[in-house]
Amino acid sequence: MKCQDHLFTFLNNPHVPFDNNASERAIRKIKVKQKVCGCFRTNEGANACMILHSIADTAKKNIAVR
Repeated sequence: MKCQDHLFTFLNNPHVPFDNNASERAIRKIKVKQKVCGCFRTNEGANACMILHSIADTAKKNIAVR
């Protein structure tokens, strides 16, 4: 009951999606790379990959909104 206002934000705001499909699609490329290669070779490489994907995905979403 405490979180009810936050859980149903999509009912009052049409810009908020009702599912998390976009989030799941955003991490799909990273998960596929992990499955194909087995893992990232270094933590620095994994962090760099995550940062680049985050920036690219955010830019893509911001362009789509306009």
